[in-house]
Amino acid sequence: MLHLDIPTHEQVQVLFRTRVDGCVSIYLPTTPLTQHVNASRIELGNLLKAALQQLDDAGIERKRRLAVQEHVEALVDDDEFWRFQATSLAILATPEHIWTFRLPTTLQPQVEVSGRFHLKPLLRAITFPQSGLVLALSENQVRLVEFFAEGAPVEVHVPGMPTDAASSAGLATINDRSPSGRITGSEGKKVRLAQFARKVDAALRPVVVATKLPVFLASAEPLSSIFRTISSSVELADEGIPGNAESSTALELATAARPLLDNLHARQLEELRSQFNTRLQERRATGDLSDAARAAALGAIDTLLIDIDAAVQGTFDESTGGITLSDTPSKDTYGVVDAIAMRALASGARVLGVRAEDLPGRQSLAAILRYAL
Repeated sequence: MLHLDIPTHEQVQVLFRTRVDGCVSIYLPTTPLTQHVNASRIELGNLLKAALQQLDDAGIERKRRLAVQEHVEALVDDDEFWRFQATSLAILATPEHIWTFRLPTTLQPQVEVSGRFHLKPLLRAITFPQSGLVLALSENQVRLVEFFAEGAPVEVHVPGMPTDAASSAGLATINDRSPSGRITGSEGKKVRLAQFARKVDAALRPVVVATKLPVFLASAEPLSSIFRTISSSVELADEGIPGNAESSTALELATAARPLLDNLHARQLEELRSQFNTRLQERRATGDLSDAARAAALGAIDTLLIDIDAAVQGTFDESTGGITLSDTPSKDTYGVVDAIAMRALASGARVLGVRAEDLPGRQSLAAILRYAL
């Protein structure tokens, strides 16, 4: 099981607003396999050395450098912390504080020191969830399985979830063919299944609202169609796992669902690329960095896709949208795309961190605007 600390949008905003000389941003790949985690601890030690050198080069006083060093070294030495890891680790430190986030996405080792945090890699983690839920539903059984990009899936206990269709209706069976009852026969069974499906949906709703994870239905007909008809969850994916899943293990359900999650993300990206191309003809989209910066300052960005691996150093004026680019990083510069993304996020835009190949034209960003500029 992956142990995750994915930041909320509110947390990202707090981190973005942090302005301190000597903000240290460290990202490194990790592993949920405890026996192999020492390599990540060694990697963090090396990245800390690089961060301390950058702090020294930036002229940060020795006392403040030592404070950052103590924060990170305490983390390196925390055996209990390293027992529970995911696929990547984000460490954001100032002399006064340290934040850590265990992430499900695979990130490359990197360290950056500036007057603000480098947050773009975090956006990938909150863009597309690398985990999901499988609802294995039959008239005899209900299970909810959470799966991850890596690691073993887990069955989730859902308070109030009915165990089967018959007991949820207070009956020994819903296959009653007797004509004496009001609800009998095949049509009567569908009525009972619909009642059962509503109870499942009601119990599932708080879990889905809390996690916001996509739900993949593993069920046979007619219950599959019945549940889709009554479900109130917008997170229920169109693509599901057909057939009776009663005998399927959690691992088998997770294995079947992972490619469906990839397909879901791919369709969402394709829809956004198509929308970008349409809006481009209407002058309501741009891939130009300067235009996107101005749009962010005006609160005109509806959706922003950014390349999480691109490094564009410079400064960004949040009030005017003016940008100044720099060939080399310094204590006074930072990731311009990061700053644009955070400003857009603050104005209610949807911001997605993606790979370069997912962007229209493979630019550092692509902005869909609320109105033409």
